[in-house]
Amino acid sequence: MISHQEIVDELVGHFGTKVTEFEEPHGLLTFVCQANDIIDILEYLKESDRLKFRFLTDITGIHFPDAKGKEFGVVYHLHSFENAVRLRIKVYLSKEDINIPTAVNVYVGANWMERETFDFYGIKFTGHPNLIRILNMDEMDYHPMRKEYPLEDASREDKIDALFGR
Repeated sequence: MISHQEIVDELVGHFGTKVTEFEEPHGLLTFVCQANDIIDILEYLKESDRLKFRFLTDITGIHFPDAKGKEFGVVYHLHSFENAVRLRIKVYLSKEDINIPTAVNVYVGANWMERETFDFYGIKFTGHPNLIRILNMDEMDYHPMRKEYPLEDASREDKIDALFGR
C-alpha cells in the first residue's frame, strides 16, 4: 500500500509545477494539471512500477459557466488495485479552447468515456479514433449537460412523456 503523501511526493518530484492544487476531498486524492500535460501524467501513473494506476474508472465533463477561463473541465478517476488507492485528476479548459488530447492510447477504455463526454459537453478529444455522439441523437445541435441549455427540450423526438410517468 502507498500513502497519498507518497503519491504526491512522487508526482511533484517527476512533474514539478505541472501538478498542482493537491487536496483530499472525502479521502480521494485529487490534483489539477493542464491539458497539454495530461497524457504524460496518465502514462506515468499507469506505467510506474510503484504507483500502478492501471485502471481508468471514469472520465467525465463538468461545466462552470461563471468560471472565467475555466468554464469546462475533464475529470479522470484512476484506480491502483495493487496499492488499494484511487485518484482524481482535474483539467480545466477555457470555453475558447475545449480541446484535450485523447487518452485512448493510454487506456483503451477511455474510448466510450470520451465519446460520452463529447456528446454531453462538447469537449473535443483530439486524436480520438471515432469522436461521434454515443447516447444522444445525431440531429441534436447542442450538448445537453451544459448549463446554458434548459432542462427540458421540446424538440426531442426520442422520448415519450408517457414512458416517464407524465
